[in-house]
Amino acid sequence: MLLLLSVMLTLLFIFKGVSFLWALMLYIISIAMAVIFHFWIVLPFGKFEHLMELVADGYSFDNLQECEYSISPEMEHAMQQLRRMIDQKEILRASKKQAEYLALQNQINPHFLYNTLEGIRGETLAVGLDSVANMTESLATFFRYTISKGDRLVTLAEELKNVRDYYTIQRYRFGERLSLQIEYDKSEERQLMDFLMPKLTLQPLVENAVYHGIERKLGTGHIWIKIEMTRKRLLIVVSDDGLGIESEQLEEMNQRLQRMKVENVEQRVEQKGGIAISNVSNRIKLLFGESYGLHMYSVINGGTDVEITLPLVREDRTIEGRDFTV
Repeated sequence: MLLLLSVMLTLLFIFKGVSFLWALMLYIISIAMAVIFHFWIVLPFGKFEHLMELVADGYSFDNLQECEYSISPEMEHAMQQLRRMIDQKEILRASKKQAEYLALQNQINPHFLYNTLEGIRGETLAVGLDSVANMTESLATFFRYTISKGDRLVTLAEELKNVRDYYTIQRYRFGERLSLQIEYDKSEERQLMDFLMPKLTLQPLVENAVYHGIERKLGTGHIWIKIEMTRKRLLIVVSDDGLGIESEQLEEMNQRLQRMKVENVEQRVEQKGGIAISNVSNRIKLLFGESYGLHMYSVINGGTDVEITLPLVREDRTIEGRDFTV
């Protein structure tokens, strides 16, 4: 384009009587500008575009330097931003797949499971075994909620219903040894129950409290879910009076909760099965930001508290200008 313009200007100057020497100088300057434009703008932009494609394909900065690419600080910053965005999307996708994998493992046909449980429930009701029928109903509802595909965000009311179904199932195993109490300001109930959170946020924490806090404890075990709304956040604390966690292990767990990391498939199931706490924290941070997530407090033989921090997101899926449409 610049070359064509320089030729036209040169011809114009010659036509108007400007000396050939001046026209030649103008032509040379135009050529020089075209070369500078090509090497300083066109080529770097093409190189930048190619580097972005490599970063999107998974190349690291070390890989690019080994390929003898020279990267400016500005370009490195832009590439880091792109890599961070790609990593976050990949972690969110993998975390969602991880939850689905754990929910679906050993379940060849969920509909067959539902139908079988409903059949068992009908038979037990027919012979007067109401307690078994109730447990079967809770189990069917729990599996249906866990396995069903749908919104990644659900209401607090739905999460608490799933927790109660899980608790009903565990009560048939532990009996009076296990109790669950849910506490919140009743005057705020309608408002609280409409707040949204990632699906399968609360039940994995209750399951963790049962298996790692209560099961090995002598005597009764208590679990509390305390819900509180501040001006900008929803705070939920899942507590137990179980055996607690060693300080070094607790520190390591909290450090892991602060990092967004996808575990390998082999590491997805904890010792007793279920969705790892780190998965819950990952999904919260990826959906709402780094300032939200989980933090744990514990004392040996004094129980454990898992604090969940969430934004006040309602059914419109928006908060502070961000869209959380599912």
